[in-house]
Amino acid sequence: MTPSHSTPPIILVAGHWLGAWAWDEVLDHMGPDRDRTVAVTLPGLDPDDPERSTRTLEDQASAIHNALIRSGDPEGRGSVLVAHSGANAPVSLVLDRHPHLVHRVVWVDSGPMAPGTAFAPDFPPELKELPLPSFDELEQQASLEGVSEAARDRFRAKAVPQPAPVLRAEVDLTNDARWAVPTTLVCCSISGAQVQELAGGGHPMFAEVANFETLEVVDLPTGHWPMWSRPADLARIIRTAASGTG
Repeated sequence: MTPSHSTPPIILVAGHWLGAWAWDEVLDHMGPDRDRTVAVTLPGLDPDDPERSTRTLEDQASAIHNALIRSGDPEGRGSVLVAHSGANAPVSLVLDRHPHLVHRVVWVDSGPMAPGTAFAPDFPPELKELPLPSFDELEQQASLEGVSEAARDRFRAKAVPQPAPVLRAEVDLTNDARWAVPTTLVCCSISGAQVQELAGGGHPMFAEVANFETLEVVDLPTGHWPMWSRPADLARIIRTAASGTG
């Protein structure tokens, strides 16, 4: 007889420059769900891959799809897919193509991309990758609130340049079934109320949020990297979202 599990498998996908290592502190707080949680390193973000700068958005979406297949929830519920920041592009593709494999999607200071958009469509054609910028420059784009000096040092030491093909690629979305996947927004550097106001007003970065049929909004006030600034709280939110009926 197959044992029953209270929560489905959980797959963690970090944003730009990050691999599975970025979730280490969150994994330490996953409690009984730890054995059913896996963090993935997307193609192009493995420092030991000699061809990593040529990896594409399609490669990343395929890797997430494969992780969903491997997770193989015996109860057929699909897996909980957690997307941080720039992981929203490949995760948006996976939701469009394989919504039946996703029990719930959890966006961590992130959200779904709109059809036909790209993260950096005008990224210079002569460049092969985007290295992690200085922290002064980075903080002009995303809050580093709560990230300790030790965490910043680790970020700098382990960050892998983002492949240019991923940055330039447009997200082709055609399947409205993705909107039926239960959804949790974890709002960190911008509040949930602000996100919902922007979504309701049709702001291009947030308009897609308004399309989800089942939406939960959770505020976790901190910077853009809550896996380092508030890992225990983020783990609790992920576990709660995974255990919900949706």
